[in-house]
Formats: sequence, structure tokens, C-alpha cells
Amino acid sequence: MHTSLKLTGIVVLAACAAGQRVADPAPPRSRRGIEWAAYAHDQHGTRYSPAALITPANVAQLVPVWTYRTGDYTLPPNAIRDETTPLVVDGVLYLSTPFGGVRALDPETGAERWAFDPELDLHGDYGDPANRGLSTWEDPQRPRGAACHRRLFVAPLDARLIALDAATGTPCADFGAHGVVHLEQGLSNAPKYKGEYEITSPPAVVNGLVIVGSTVADNQRVDAPSGSVRAFDARTGAVRWTWDPIPRDPRDPAYDTWKGPVAHRTGAANAWSPISADSARDLVFVPVGSASPDFYGGERLGQNLYANSLVALRASTGAVVWHFQVVHHDLWDYDVPAQPVLFTMHRGGRDIPAVAQTTKMGYVFVLNRETGAPLFPVEERPVPASDVPGETAWPTQPVPTLPKPLVPSAMSRDSVFGLTPAARQWCRAKLAGLRSEGIFTPPSLRGTAIFPGNLGGSNWSGLAVDPVRELAFVPTNRLVTAVTLIPRANYTQARREGRDLEISPQAGTPFAMKREFLVSPAGTPCNPPPWGTLTAIDLASGQVAWDVPLGSIKALASVPGSTSWGSPNLGGAMVTAGGVVFAGGAMDQRLHAYDEATGREVWSAELPAGVHAMPMTYTTASGRQYVVVAAGGHRELHDPPGDYVVAFALPDPARAPEPAASITSGAYEGYLVADRTRFYARFTMRVDGPSITATVTSAAPRADGRATGRVTGDSLAAEVTLSVPDLHCSIIMHLTGALANRGVAVIGELHYADACDGSNMSKSGTFSLWKSGRRLVRLAP
Repeated sequence: MHTSLKLTGIVVLAACAAGQRVADPAPPRSRRGIEWAAYAHDQHGTRYSPAALITPANVAQLVPVWTYRTGDYTLPPNAIRDETTPLVVDGVLYLSTPFGGVRALDPETGAERWAFDPELDLHGDYGDPANRGLSTWEDPQRPRGAACHRRLFVAPLDARLIALDAATGTPCADFGAHGVVHLEQGLSNAPKYKGEYEITSPPAVVNGLVIVGSTVADNQRVDAPSGSVRAFDARTGAVRWTWDPIPRDPRDPAYDTWKGPVAHRTGAANAWSPISADSARDLVFVPVGSASPDFYGGERLGQNLYANSLVALRASTGAVVWHFQVVHHDLWDYDVPAQPVLFTMHRGGRDIPAVAQTTKMGYVFVLNRETGAPLFPVEERPVPASDVPGETAWPTQPVPTLPKPLVPSAMSRDSVFGLTPAARQWCRAKLAGLRSEGIFTPPSLRGTAIFPGNLGGSNWSGLAVDPVRELAFVPTNRLVTAVTLIPRANYTQARREGRDLEISPQAGTPFAMKREFLVSPAGTPCNPPPWGTLTAIDLASGQVAWDVPLGSIKALASVPGSTSWGSPNLGGAMVTAGGVVFAGGAMDQRLHAYDEATGREVWSAELPAGVHAMPMTYTTASGRQYVVVAAGGHRELHDPPGDYVVAFALPDPARAPEPAASITSGAYEGYLVADRTRFYARFTMRVDGPSITATVTSAAPRADGRATGRVTGDSLAAEVTLSVPDLHCSIIMHLTGALANRGVAVIGELHYADACDGSNMSKSGTFSLWKSGRRLVRLAP
């Protein structure tokens, strides 16, 4: 499934290194520089770039050189997370937006070349609203310059797979139906509502196939939507194969690992994180999540293969080549949460094709890429039994002997943390009422302390691998989750009494569930810090090379010592040949850089919103290296929202600064997002000194009105009165925004009282208006 987060209490509060380096064996280079051609740089998922101009000796000189705003963002409680990592290929930077849009930018200036909008329906009940990126493919049968020679593949939340011409942003007409494949169709278990089945990670592209996983809403029902992995022809969109991690065919060797009359109708076990590929070996590596629901498995007794497994499939056929299960009969939401990373291990004079897989338990499994055999010993260790009627927990779980667990595996009342004696006492009392017997303690009716919780350990942030030094860099979390099973008869009352908690039905089982992070009323986690770390692992030996706190919690900045406590984090790290590890994801709105050899933090920069995306890097023909990261905030981590993509580089005195821009008279077009309604509007604006007036029109919904306001520097404040004749109402909106994107856009927030739904309730939203002449392709949903 996906990672569901409700961190309501967390402080709303919320010089090259010594030694010779060799070149990357197959760096993605072009005449335009060093590229970043896939979500994690390459299909192996390494998150490693051979770019080496930025080093520990000069990284402190990095400065922001351009900022681009997508205009695609929403405000809590309906915020969609921007977790995108851009691509750079053929001298163009491509990025996706939280709404499944795509932008093509000049990689040196951030100037927009074209924009694509899929017209995402924001009314969907999206359980894991995020977008992490897009993928690309060159059609060898089409000459350069031909339409759709290079394609971009993007999958919005509403489960459409869309193919675009990279040169223009126009949908490729020969792919699916006018460029679109509807992924919610053809599943064994169909979704019951828009948003129960989503796509949040970019697809894998290998040997002319586009391979797609899915995100499935957690804990709603036993027969949740199927977690099928499917391969589509990259040219036509035709389905080439489908693999369901839950075996439906009695001839499947894994069929008998599911026990019970409805076990084989279970849903989920989906691959919601990116999939890796080895095109030379015709293999794809699928990180499979947990079956539905997460916390009660009485309807799916048994080991439950292939759920919670790393599975190698034959890329051309979808046949299982090997599988390795990291959790048997999962009861803890311990998905395989991150992209597998393929690398070469050097051992005893041999080159061993290997794959590394991080887990929410804080374990890192290192396996032979061709066979799935562990390259460090793995032991089956006894774990606690379940005391819930109808449940049978698996008696053992696999634990690698190396690397050692990266996070603690138990939490005791004696080790609680709190800023005050009252906070510590609250945590002790809370833990005293919970079952807590170390990792893999099953959920219970009185409540169970699960440590690590479902945030990890490692989550989708995964790991980055330097293939030259054979070092892996893993961001981790350390938070306790309390999970309580609720008898079905008490579910309605529990929902009524726990409005601010995560309470889900787990329909089809005798029990609903309640889940919460153990955070004291003072706003700090009950377990001791660090709450987030960045760890370096020597992949040859399996030993930890260094371990440092990752980031900090901004709201605790005034507390002495808090800068060494780390932070819960979701974002990820990347590493360069220059010996620098870049990482974000913490609750401090900062991008951090570390010396790869020592773990010493050598630079950080504050961003205009929360940083919960993996950074990337590239060089251009001019010889300059850029580091780019998206800053979009995170509603569950309580970071400020935004729509920013920021590029850093070393200073270049020869470059002239951009001339100042101003808001001028003329036509502006773009989107207003009011609650969950997103509509396209045109403002014909007149600027007279500090005053502005504008006429406003919209076709869907049909509306017209006027705006008046003022301009102060590069900022705008206006009141818009819109008449909506079809609804026989009018709305007054207050807009505040600022110039963006080299002066061609005005982007900001809006506030209004909703008279059209009869409530007059105060609501918030966003807007993005662009000067006429923008190259925008819009696609009906």
C-alpha cells in the first residue's frame, strides 16, 4: 500500500575526497553536458551522478541561480504533495507537477518552453496525494525531429498514463486513446471511488515497455483494488503483460501461501514506489507493498507471497524470476517502500551483480541481482505471537546480519523523551497501556507500540549508491506508531470520538483500526532523538561508515541542542562524483549537503517551502553544474506549502543579473483553485500606477466579473467579484500574489466566502495567471 501519515502532534511544531576516482561506467552524457535521464538518474536507481564540479571544498559557495513556480499547488487540508525530481535530457529540463502537469524549462535559466496540463479532477478522494516525477523514452524507429521521437510519460493521481511529445508537450496520438491509457481499467479488483487507486511514482521504461505500479488506499477493505504491475508498449500503449502480486491461479507456486476463503480476493500488495530495471538482463525489480488491510490478516492467513517482497520479473514477459520476502504475513504496514538500487559488488576479486533494498524496519537487504540470494547472511528470528481472535502471526521474520539495523527495534518506558517532566510522564503512561515487545509485536485490541512505525526506518526516500566507492547513503526515521484494533461494533463510536485521528474501517474483517504517532502534547516524539538520520554504509563490508542527524525540526529551533536531534524526513538523497551527498526531506525547509567521506555537513540552504523531494544534478554545455530540488511542502509534516523548483550553482561573475520585472497591463490567463474546484480564467488587466482593474471571464464554470486592487513592487493584492449565472450566485475572492518565472506569471493564494454552496464558509485556494502567449497544452480528463 502507500504510506499514510498523520503526524498531527509533531510541532506544528510541527575538494574531492582523497584518492583517485574513476568515471562512471556508463554516464548519461550528451553534447550538452551530463544528464539526469531517469527519476533516480538511471534505470538502476542509483541516484548517483558523475558530475564532479561541486566538491566538499567549494559546495559552501552554492547560491540560488533561478527559481521556477509551477502554479500547481493547493492548500491544506486538500494539499497534493510535490515530490517531483526533474529530468534533464537533450538540453531540456522536464518536471512534473502535483496535478500531473509537465513543464519543459531551459536548464540554465529556468525559463519555461512549454507546459502541459491534464486537467486533474481535484474532487477525487485521493488517499496519498503526491507526484514524484516522470519518465522518458526515445523511439528508435523515428528519426530525430519527428513527432514523439522522444516521449515523456506522466501519470496523474487519477490513474491515467499519458505520453507526450518531448519537443512540444502535445499528446502522442498513437499511444492509447489520443495519448492516454486509463489504468483503473482491467483490474481484478476494481476501485470503488476516484482516488482509491492512484499513481504517485514515475513508471520504469525498459526495452520499449513502460512498466507501471500503483498506489492503493490503505485499510479501507479486504478486497481493495488490485496491485497489478503492468507493462505497456511504449509506442502504442497496448498492454503487453500483467502481473498480480497476489496469486489468483492455483498453479502459481505462491498460491498456497494464502489461506482462507477470501484470501485470493485480497487487494493491494501494490508497488507504489519506483521500479528499477536491468535492460541487459531483461529484468525489472518490483518493490511490493502489503496486502489489504495492513493491520489484520485473519482473512489472508499464511506467509502471503509475493506481498512485502522484492520481486525480479522478466521484463519482456512479466514472469517471476525470483522473489525475496522481507516480511512474512505483514501486520505492521511494513511495505517494501523504496526503489531497489542495482550496483556491482566487488568481493574476492569477483564482480557480483547486486541489488540493495531498504525497508521500513530499518533493515537493508543486499541480494544477488540474478538469483535473489542474500550476499550477507539473513536469519529467521522468532517474533511475538498475536493475541487477537482469528489472527495467526507468522512465527519468524527475516533479519539481515549485515548491515546492522539502522534504527532501534524496541521502545521502553524507561527511554521516553520529553521537553518537560509532564511530557515524559504522558509518554510513559501512554506506553504503559500498549503492548510493546519489540519489533514485530502484532497489533492488539488494547493497542500496540510499533517501532519503527510505518514511516520507517526507511521510506520512499530509499538509498543512493556511489558505485565507485561502493557506499550507500540512507535517510531514516525513528518514530513510534500506536495501532489499536477496534471491534466492528465500536467502529462508529470510535470515528465520532476520534475525529482528529486516523481511523479506518478495514471492511471485510472483524476489526477497524486506529493509528497515531506517539507525540506528547508538548509536540515532541516520545522516543528519544535523533528522529531522523543519514547513514553511510560500506556495501563491500556491510559496516556503517558514518551516521549523522538529518536536518532539524524548525519549530524547535529555540530549544538548546535541538539542531542535533534530526527530524522525521521524506525526500531522499543523491550523491555525486565530486564527493558530495545532497539530502532534503526534514522539517526545516532546507536542502543539506554532506561530505561523502566523513558525513560532515558542509552546506545547507533554506527553501521557500518544505523540501520533500529528491534533489538532482546536471551539467550544461557551458560547463556549469546545477543542483535542483522541488520545494512544495508536506501537509502531514506541517511544512509550508508551495510550488517552487529551485536551482543552485557556484557563482559565475560573468553572468549578468536578470533585469527587474513588473506587473504590466495586458491579458493574463490561468487557473483559480477554489476548494476542490479548478477552473481556467482570463484576466484583462489595466495597471495605472499602483492601481489595477481587470475584467474576468471563465468558460467552465461560466462566470464573469471584475477585479480591483493595487500593485506594490512585484506583489499584487486584488478583490475579484465573480458572477456564476448557472448557480445563481456570486463570489468575492481576495487574491494576494507575486510575480514569478522571470516576470511572466503572477502566482499566489486566494480567500473567499463560498456563497455558491449556500454555506458562506470561509475557504482558501490558489491562483496562477500567465501573460498571454504561453505555450500551454490542455487535456480533457
